[in-house]
Amino acid sequence: MSIVRYLESFPILSERLLLQQLTVIVIYSLIAKTGDLFIDRILRRIAARTRIRFDDQIIDITHRPLCWTVLLLGMLHALAMRTMPPPYQTVLPAAIKSAILLLWLVAAVRIFNYLAAAYLSRIVERGKIGRDLFLLLKNVIRVVLVAAGLLWVLSVWDVNLTPLFASAGIAGIAVALAAKDTLANFFGGISIFADDAFKVGDYIILDSAERGEVAEIGIRSTRITTRDGVLITIPNSIIANSKIINESAPIPRFRLRIPVGVAYGSDLDQVEAVLLAVARANPQVVAEPEPRVRYRSFADSSINLELLVWIEDPARKGLETHHLIKAISSAFNQHGITIPFPQQDVHLDHLPAHPPGETMLGGRGIDN
Repeated sequence: MSIVRYLESFPILSERLLLQQLTVIVIYSLIAKTGDLFIDRILRRIAARTRIRFDDQIIDITHRPLCWTVLLLGMLHALAMRTMPPPYQTVLPAAIKSAILLLWLVAAVRIFNYLAAAYLSRIVERGKIGRDLFLLLKNVIRVVLVAAGLLWVLSVWDVNLTPLFASAGIAGIAVALAAKDTLANFFGGISIFADDAFKVGDYIILDSAERGEVAEIGIRSTRITTRDGVLITIPNSIIANSKIINESAPIPRFRLRIPVGVAYGSDLDQVEAVLLAVARANPQVVAEPEPRVRYRSFADSSINLELLVWIEDPARKGLETHHLIKAISSAFNQHGITIPFPQQDVHLDHLPAHPPGETMLGGRGIDN
């Protein structure tokens, strides 16, 4: 049984429409107050016992809009019980519906602001994207929410949105043609963020073989700092379509290859043991994966091998290579291991006979 039929069962209300409308509003008000007490005394206590804070914030943000929505729905129900004279028959219901939409639009913006402050900002702290790109994305999403809410309000008032959409389409085409490079860089930054191929602090190698640390992922460009202290700025539209080698992914460890050559006749087991001892003595070399020695080839003057080690920070690639080479040279000298260098020996079996008075260089002697 509906509320209206239930009210008509009372003789005092059956013939008084205004009194019925007031009674409907009072009933909805009681429902709203009941919901208010339920949220305050039950839901808040349940949310307080959880470890996450998101539920507490959702309750705080949606508490008042929910109660006001129930009350406004009661007013809308009361207005529907009688035929209002124009223009009130359209203005009052549209005004109430607009109020409900605005209440929840504000609530949606507040929820998004909370999520952006609590969760999305962690992306900036972890270096996923630059702060300016984060702020731009935050403002764009906020504008989209507000625009969607306002368009919904206009549709409640039966406003024809076709001319508005047509004008927006023409304006969008004009903006796209005028700022195509800027838009390409912007969407390139979005693709970098979505792909998560690298983040601020990672060491990457570009197509042009330049290596550096990602300093910032901005709205228009990505900046990297090379080991020479040079800042390189690359448009996002270019870097999004380039082959990028990320030395810091998927794990931050980086492998160093130290090429070494030892003389023929060396004790290879001893060479391997000395190299592994040098690697383990370096504090920057990680224990897992373990250092390795791999023999590669028999060269003209040496047996070539590589010492393979892993370090935590790719930024120390050059410095740790320097330290390892010095330590290897010192350890080889202590253990009598020879690092050969290319050389050639020329053996002459016999010298040709020379006529008297001629030197070996083909010249004649000097008569005294």
